Amino acid sequence: MSRYCVIMAGGIGSRFWPLSKNNYPKQFLDILGTGKSFIRATYERFLPLVPPENFIVVTNAAYKDLVLQQLPEIKKGNVLCEPMRRNTAPCIAYAVYHILSQCPEASIAVTPADHLVTNEVEFQRIIGRGLDFVEQHRDALMTIGIRPSRPETGYGYIEVATKPGDDIVPVASFKEKPNLETAKQFLAAGNFFWNSGIFLWSTDAIMDAFRQYLPDLVRLFDEGKDKFGTSQEQAFINTQFERCENISIDYGVMERSQSRYTVAADFGWSDIGTWGSLYTHATHDEAQNAVSGHAVVVDTRDSVVNIEDGYEAIVQGLDHCLVALRDHSLLVCRLDDEQQIKHWVEKL
Repeated sequence: MSRYCVIMAGGIGSRFWPLSKNNYPKQFLDILGTGKSFIRATYERFLPLVPPENFIVVTNAAYKDLVLQQLPEIKKGNVLCEPMRRNTAPCIAYAVYHILSQCPEASIAVTPADHLVTNEVEFQRIIGRGLDFVEQHRDALMTIGIRPSRPETGYGYIEVATKPGDDIVPVASFKEKPNLETAKQFLAAGNFFWNSGIFLWSTDAIMDAFRQYLPDLVRLFDEGKDKFGTSQEQAFINTQFERCENISIDYGVMERSQSRYTVAADFGWSDIGTWGSLYTHATHDEAQNAVSGHAVVVDTRDSVVNIEDGYEAIVQGLDHCLVALRDHSLLVCRLDDEQQIKHWVEKL
């Protein structure tokens, strides 16, 4: 009963435009056609480890009703609404202060809302083992590493000192998203793992880290410490949150900590953050196209064609391209340039 799960669900998923938009972002969509949205799948994945009443969802106020529609088991008071985006460190701090008002001795799993996991039994074994570890080592900050299957340039990496087996080991360093040559070196070395963005820790460990590495954030939240878990919490957050530094938990805490650990996992994980990652996990036709919707595809290879129901399209002569139509919005680009989608949407 002292185990909590914090689901971070405030992003807009702009790299998945036009499927993901401000009014209905990626975490609430069933992009893979599994019958479940990302956030619903995330909730069910953690449910064997955490009781329903101990789930906390941090999101934007505009998405609160969507969260409650898709996760009706969540208590309304456990859907925390950020008045603006301030990256993951303030998001997590908000959730931790809320949990402290309910259970000061809690252990916490923190996860994004929009990941894919294909082996949930192994996932639950790894997360359960990690929660046991942080409950026994109250100073430990743990992140889940993923054994790399390819030289991926879209993920950050975790370095450990030696090639581990199934052990929980100290983290040597965190590495930024590498270029292809560096990613190949990481893969060959055998002691680098993808950074999943899933964290495990006790309230003691994360609060000690916040006090040491982000003291300004702690001062801001301590001003209303007695308001968390009360009817005054939201009003306090609405005034304080804009004063928080815009900083990730990786930069703010994990890269500075001396008590960080990881375990190398393999449970079919993917951060479905881009059209390219969707292409990897989609069903392909004979020409290696991932086609969804009513479309005739001619002389086209290695492409994604995603057409909204009620519309039809003819696509001819493309190679390694993306065509997506949704909500009267059309995107046509090369898959190699998909990292630019977020910037193009900002211009639009």
